[in-house]
Order: sequence, then C-alpha cells, then structure tokens
Amino acid sequence: MWEYTDKVKEHFLKPRNVGEVENPDGVAEVGSMACGDALRLTFKLDENKRIKEAKFKTFGCASAIAAASAMTEMIKGLTVEEAEKITNQDIAAFLGGLPQEKMHCSVLGQQALEKAIAYYRGAPMEKKEGQIVCECFGVTDLEIEKAVRENNLTTVEDVTNYTKAGGGCGSCHEKIQEIIDRVRAEVREPVRPKLTNIQKIRMIEDVLEKEIRPSLKNDGGDVELIDVVGNRVLVATRGACAVCRASQQTLKGFVEFKLRELVTPELIVEEVKA
Repeated sequence: MWEYTDKVKEHFLKPRNVGEVENPDGVAEVGSMACGDALRLTFKLDENKRIKEAKFKTFGCASAIAAASAMTEMIKGLTVEEAEKITNQDIAAFLGGLPQEKMHCSVLGQQALEKAIAYYRGAPMEKKEGQIVCECFGVTDLEIEKAVRENNLTTVEDVTNYTKAGGGCGSCHEKIQEIIDRVRAEVREPVRPKLTNIQKIRMIEDVLEKEIRPSLKNDGGDVELIDVVGNRVLVATRGACAVCRASQQTLKGFVEFKLRELVTPELIVEEVKA
C-alpha cells in the first residue's frame, strides 16, 4: 500500500484547473490510454507573456491527476522561460513527495509542459523521437536516457518507476540496463575536485537554504541541518514534515536528490530526532 501525502490527496480529490483553455497558446498530449496514463495540457498567455491560464485533462491514477493539477498551479503567473525550468522533481516536491513507484506521474507532467512550450514556440506536435525500447508502454531510448540523467537512476526498477518502461512483459530489461550503464559511464567521466569538509558543509548549507527549504516551507514544512559525518547528512524535519507520513519520501526523493545533484553524489541523507 502506497503512502500519499495530504497534498497529493487534496489535488486528487479536488483537482485544480480541469478542462481545456479556449484558443490556447500552448497545447500538448502525452502518454496514451492504452499504456494507462494520458495527459492533455493547454495554456494561454496574458499581454505580458505570462501564463494566465492552464488546464488539463487526464486519464490515469490518483498520482497522475494530482501531478497534473499541481503542475498547472505551479506554472500560472510564470513566463514560458520560467515554466520550462520546472522538473518532475519540482512537481513531486510541490506535492510533498510521491511514492517511487508513482514518480512516472510527475515525469508525465513535465513532458506535457515541455511539449506545450515547444508547440507555443512553433514546433508541431510530432511523433516520439528515438527508438522504442519498451513495446508494452511505448517508451523510447531517449525518454529512458533523459529520466536516468535527470533523476540519477541506477536500476531497471528505478526506470520502471519513473517511465513505466520494463513494467510489462520484461523483455526490454536488458536494453534498459544497457542504457543505464552507458549513461552512468558518461556521468562518471567528469572528475569533480575533492571537497574539504568545510567546503562540503558550506555547500550543503547553501543548497538547503536556497534550493530545498523554500519548497518545504511552501507546504508548512522545514528541515534543519544537524551534522555532517563524512558523507552522511544528518537532518531533522520540522513543521508539517515532522508529522508527515511521507517524510522519508521527501527526504530521499527531494532533499537527498538535490544534495547529490548540487554537492556530491556520495551524500546520504538521514533523519535524526533533535
């Protein structure tokens, strides 16, 4: 049984912005009903080129509905340039976290946003690029590569959670693993300079303050740095995060992900009671 945050339940039971914008500037359709999740996104800009209206229609599970609802709320008031910086991790964080098995729903929202922006810029709604790897769910090699790079995925199970690829007959598992190995090898090529303990702590503090805590505070939560022991980052949850049943998902799927991405991939986030 998956644990859903109150924010996910709220956006599922009372989704925002359901429907379709009239005379939209941006349009996108991603996924397919045959694969279990489909999403249509439309948005319209105001005279200042900011997104004044965004609506969605979706066929999918509770997480898919919640992610689409959250994404449309997040982009309203933004410029197109600001909106295209939103990642699937940002969508999941807005919802207070998603179960790993449901992260593909946040990816679907990001894909719809990217395609709608491409449409606004004049790109036609074309067929998928790349070669189909997963025939069951129609996932291409380029989609898998993108998910692996952006979410630091390391296993076939991770890829399935984020893209659904490999979740059917399983015949594509070997190809998925080959893509993972190739991407991970490329990621390992750059050699980062070794950080001193002081440098590492300062970078962790900076990322927490600028990239992580503002998102948590939007939902009434917070996180406090308690100590750094080697690559172990000891934190204490505060506010809504301290009583949220999905706090571990937030710590691993958002806090740890951001620290690994922006400081060093060896970091491990652990919660302590303090």
